This record gives sequence, structure tokens and C-alpha cells, in this order.
Amino acid sequence: MSDPLFEYLCRMGDNTLVLGHRVSEWCGVAPVLEEDIALANTALDLIGQTQLWLGLAGEVEGKGRDADKLAYHRDVWDFRNVLLVEQPNGDFGRTMMRQFLFDGWHLAYLKALTASSNDQIAAIAEKSVKEVTYHFERSTDTVIGLGDGTEESHRRMQDALERLWPYVGEMFLSDDVDAAMIAQGIAPDPTALRGAYDTQLDGILAEATLIKPADNFTHKGGKTGVRHTEHLGHILTQMQWLQRAYPDATW
Repeated sequence: MSDPLFEYLCRMGDNTLVLGHRVSEWCGVAPVLEEDIALANTALDLIGQTQLWLGLAGEVEGKGRDADKLAYHRDVWDFRNVLLVEQPNGDFGRTMMRQFLFDGWHLAYLKALTASSNDQIAAIAEKSVKEVTYHFERSTDTVIGLGDGTEESHRRMQDALERLWPYVGEMFLSDDVDAAMIAQGIAPDPTALRGAYDTQLDGILAEATLIKPADNFTHKGGKTGVRHTEHLGHILTQMQWLQRAYPDATW
């Protein structure tokens, strides 16, 4: 295994990179102009956070790879994002449900990271908390509005929840990299965040009149680096095309 800190920083950066790219796919095709702008801003926030996480990862690695190199020159098996963020957008409801499920974890995790023993990580977390607080407020409002909306919007949101719920558990599993970060006071134990996450989620889903499915996730694919699904390969094909076709191009 590579340096646990480098591995950890790649996980954080890969989560925001892949989700940021997924959300950016709505640019120009969202249901209404207001949502188009809001989704584009969310994507920009996530890519900005990626720059910080992967930039620090490159410094820790010490091999001359910056954030761009780590984003555009790694192959699919080297990415460490959780499975949830690479799931296809589907309809608008599924996109917002994916955002909501991730935001709840992301905000709680970043808040815990503001107390990190690593000053650079704490600073990135503190900056990111401000952005992700807005992401979570917006995705929560949307899930409630659509879940407790029309019969059609309710059905779509329940379908989205059932489709995406199996990927939630991965965010709260812990492995050797997490153990190393916990031992050094760098990061929180992800398993310790699950109870509060579920309590908060239950209240929001009740308001949205949605029923939470039973847990059925058992494999930590993203954290072990075992490759996920065909979805990430499709994302990287789009995201890395320019750099692969014209290496290190400038303009």
C-alpha cells in the first residue's frame, strides 16, 4: 500500500472530482434555469475542493504530480472514490437524491476534519464546510419538496432512494488507511458518524414522506481500489479526453 496519507487525500479528492464531473453534466440541460445555475455552482465548488485535496496529495507524494496530473493521468483502477458519487445522473430527482445522501455524510465528515491534527487538512475542511453547508441545505429542501410533492415526483424520489441506498454504507466503513489517519489524529473514525447521519436522515425522509430501505451494502470497493462499475470508466473517458489526446496542452 502507498503512503496512507497520500491514499487518504486521493480518496477525498476523488470523491469531489467524480461527483463534480457528474453534476457538471447537467450544465445547459437542467429542468429550469435556476437549477442549471445552482448545479453548475455546486460542480464548481466540488472541483475547487478537488484542487485542494489532490494538490496536497501531490505534495505528500513528492513525485512531481500536481492536482491536474492526479486527476487526468491516473487510470480507472487508481481512483479511490466511493461508489455513490459515480452513479449515473438519471433524472433530476435521482441526481438530487445522490447529492443529498452524499452531502449529509460530507458535511458531517468535514466538520470533524476541522479538528484534524494536520493543519493543511483542517484548513481545507474549514473552507469546504461553508460550501457544503449550502449544498446540504439545498439538496435537503429539494428532496423534501419532491418527495412530498406530486404523486409522480414522490414515486421518482422513492425509486431514486431505493436505487442509491445500497451505496450509502460504504461511506461509513473503515479500513487500514482510516485506522492510520485515526491513530495520528488526522481524520475521524467514519463508523462513528453513522448514528448521527441516520438520525438526521430519518427526520428528513419522514418530512419528505419517503421510506428508507434496509441496509444491504457489504463491499468497500472504492476504498480498497477494487474497481467499481463501468460508470467510472465512462466518466474518465469524458473527463480525461483532452489531456490524453493532447498531453499537457496549453492555450
